[in-house]
Amino acid sequence: MKIMTVLGARPQFIKAAPVSRELRKVHTELIIHTGQHYDANMSDIFFEELEIPKPDFHLGVGSGNHGKQTGEMLAKIEEILVDEKPDYLLVYGDTNSTLAGALAASKLHIPVIHIEAGLRSFNKKMPEEINRIMTDHVSDLLFCPTKTAVQNLKDENILENVFNVGDVMYDAVDYNLKLAEDKSEILEKQKLTSKEYYLITVHRAENTDDHEKMKDILEAFTQIKGDKVWPIHPRTRKVIEDQGFDLTEVPGLHVIDPVGYLDMLTLENNARKIITDSGGVQKEAYFMQIPCITMREQTEWVETLEGNANILVGTDPKKIVSAVEKTVAPIYQDLFGDGKASVHISDMIR
Repeated sequence: MKIMTVLGARPQFIKAAPVSRELRKVHTELIIHTGQHYDANMSDIFFEELEIPKPDFHLGVGSGNHGKQTGEMLAKIEEILVDEKPDYLLVYGDTNSTLAGALAASKLHIPVIHIEAGLRSFNKKMPEEINRIMTDHVSDLLFCPTKTAVQNLKDENILENVFNVGDVMYDAVDYNLKLAEDKSEILEKQKLTSKEYYLITVHRAENTDDHEKMKDILEAFTQIKGDKVWPIHPRTRKVIEDQGFDLTEVPGLHVIDPVGYLDMLTLENNARKIITDSGGVQKEAYFMQIPCITMREQTEWVETLEGNANILVGTDPKKIVSAVEKTVAPIYQDLFGDGKASVHISDMIR
């Protein structure tokens, strides 16, 4: 089979790596990089270190309003599909690249494979939720990471060619954590001691672009005792500074530049707890069995909430601080498959 994979952001490349390794044992795979998220860390060394196949096509779409960005990607992907005539188009997750790829293929009657199908936060104000729903409804093969995802599709009357294969991110973390142990020196560089710091990530616009929410989040960080490490994206730093906040006033806060994926895994795996608003980080914390506090009102990864492994707190300072200070004994279960989702997916594509 000839499979065209559409990717648009660094996390999607990381998820695609284990799947590509399996697919290429049997099939021909070509990769389109839409350029939806420009990431300076995605240099040649990024692909070499993580053993990720380099893209065959670069669209260079870049950032922009949702409609303009999605439309531009759709048109450019369609041109490639017409030329290449793949047997399948494969997409991951819930980005604008995901939706653009799925729409372009479905209109050309090319079967669509959706990995991470069936996720729902039930918050349609999030663009990712719209992308997930629409992609699922035009897909021909739907590979779900959990039982909950399968049930979500069933509730929407999507019943055929739905498979619970486990989470490809679990495959990726398992593989890359071994690389990180050999290659990452981030703890030494930042003079950090394992299990003696909290790791922070804040990037969602619903938090960073809301003055009151950022005020509450930073108030919580001020009250949390101990070392706190925050690898901060330049955009997030600028937005926060433009709102008049001074991060140097937060006691014990170590604000550092963005880090590569292997360094991030190391920081997560050695954290005392993780405080985040990222969907991906919630899962990585679960896989590594690191207690997680999530600064959102909902999560699409509802399984992580079981057994106090992940606690939803929104942006209420009292809830954030209470969750951080709370002594928990999280219960972790095999909710995300057997770590061989990529193998199962490759075996089912015929």
